Parts: sequence; C-alpha cells; structure tokens
Amino acid sequence: MKDLRTLSLEQLKEYFVSLGEKPFRAKQVYDWIWSKNMHSIDEMTNLSKALREKIAQEYSINPVSVDLMQRSGDGTIKNGVKLHDGLMVESVLIPTETRTTACVSSQVGCSLNCEFCATAKLKRMRNLEVAEIVDQVALIDRQSKLYFERPLSNIVFMGMGEPMMNYKNVVEAIRKITQPEGLGMSPRRITVSTSGIPKMIKMLADENLKVKLALSLHTAIEHKRNEIMPFSEKFPLTEIMEALQYWYHKTGSVITFEYCVWGGINDGMEDIKALIKYCRQVPSKVNLIQYNPIGEGKFDHRSIAAEEKYVKELEKAGITVMVRKSRGGDIDAACGQLANKNSN
Repeated sequence: MKDLRTLSLEQLKEYFVSLGEKPFRAKQVYDWIWSKNMHSIDEMTNLSKALREKIAQEYSINPVSVDLMQRSGDGTIKNGVKLHDGLMVESVLIPTETRTTACVSSQVGCSLNCEFCATAKLKRMRNLEVAEIVDQVALIDRQSKLYFERPLSNIVFMGMGEPMMNYKNVVEAIRKITQPEGLGMSPRRITVSTSGIPKMIKMLADENLKVKLALSLHTAIEHKRNEIMPFSEKFPLTEIMEALQYWYHKTGSVITFEYCVWGGINDGMEDIKALIKYCRQVPSKVNLIQYNPIGEGKFDHRSIAAEEKYVKELEKAGITVMVRKSRGGDIDAACGQLANKNSN
C-alpha cells in the first residue's frame, strides 16, 4: 500500500477532490503528517471516521522505528532505525551543555568508498525516502525533549550515506524540516556534509535553502586524497574548489572543512601547507575531527602532536580552526563508525 506521505500538497488536494471532499482537507492531512509527524490515519481527529476509513483503504503511513537504542557514557544516543522494508540505518543524538544535535542518515549503506569509514564498507542498498529522513529528525527531537528536556537545536547530514547521492530526497526533506507547515526548524542550524561532488554542490547553492555546507576533505594533496577516498579521482580538488567558490558567491555561507589527522598519512608540514593554501581560496574554517578507529590498521593511528601543529599553523595563517571532540565512541556512534554493528 502506498505511503500517504509520498503525496505532495497539490496531489493531496486532487485526491480529496476526487473523493468529493473539499480541497482544505489536504491541508489538514498535510499538517498531521509533516507538522505533527502523525503516523496513524485513524488519529487524524478533524477528519470524519468515514473519511479516515476511506483513506486507509488506499494509503498507509510507514514510519521508521527504533530497533535498538544505545546510550554512551558521554550521553550520546545511537539509534538503530528500522525502515518499513526491514532495512536498517543509524542516527545519533549528540548532546552538549548548550545544544542537542541530530546526525541523520541519507542512504542505506553508502555510494562511495572512503577507506577510513565503516559505512563505506557496507553495500549501498537504496536511498532513504523523504519521510524516512524527516522521521529520524522528529524521532531525535522527541528523544532530546525526553532525555535532555530541550528540543533539538541542530541537524547534521553526516550519518550513513553521501547526501549528494540522494540529492532530490535530501533537499525535499530539508524543506519539510524547515517549512512552517513542517517541523519548523531553522535552516541555518542544518549542515549538509559531502565528500565533494562539484555539480551537486552548485545545485545545492542554487536551491537557496540557507543551510550550511561541510566538505569531508582530510587532505588537500590530490594523490593522497585519491588514495584514501578513491572515488575522488573523478572530482579533482580544483573542480571542488570552483564549486565551493560558487557556493560562497551564491549563499555567502562559510564552508567547513572536515579533517582527520592520521600518523604517517597526512601529518607532515607539506600537508599543513597544502591545507592552508586550499583554505585561502574561499572563506572557510577547519574542524579537526578526532578520528574513531574502525580496525583498519593504517587509519588507527591518530597523531595528537600533528593535530596541535595543524592548530598552531592554521591559526598563524589566520584560519579559524577547532578540534572537534569525539562523541559516542564506546557505542560505535562517532564519526565514521556507523555500520549497523549492533542492529539486527
């Protein structure tokens, strides 16, 4: 049975008119499914029982569900999220003293092949639907209120999958999350993280969504990036930079470079100089991410001394840099660790 949430507002109007109902019924149902995140047609109480029964004969609502919830010692919550077809993804709630952030997935598995990422070891099964992405956000918002007594404040598309490879659904989900008729969250508190697909970065800039952009960079030396992120051979750093400059020209939004430092891989002075040179081409800042081992030997060696050197040299060059503390590592909920390890 088709999910009611696949219908646009206009399609809902057409559907209700075909039933002999007034078009305003569409707005009522739209409000139930996107603003209230209602998962039961029978609970749409401003519709008559007869109309609810008629809708239920043709449509269902297939929400995601939490198959397994794990809580880290640092407060991070990881959800093993079951989809309507039995497939699994993971989403994470990351609390701090001032905010709660939802890290949401966009694909079952991943389309790319980054050597350091556990999700990349999984076969990409399919893209998530719009409602499945929105459900993750609504679910984590409820958890934030329940466990931390405050609503969700930030959203990052940094979970399983490459958001730009599920472009249409991710963009539509962001619209549903931010529009007043949807969850009503601020787009400026949403960050889309990509491994770097120039064409899609430009398309996202043209959407005028007012979201932030992060690039998973990890090295600004071309041959090294191709080794650790093999798909990037198709997308040279020069083309990515052109797209980032287009992004900034269109949106005025500073780009965040996500960057892990590994001993013996990108911990030399040449790596730091290359990053500084790359950063200077577009308004940007750097997040140095404390890497979370996934058992792939060469990437398991975090270099704290090199991180400190990066911070010193970047600051000297006038580039904003932050060391982002790893969260949820004890439950495999940290960056790069999402791989359905504990889900059935």
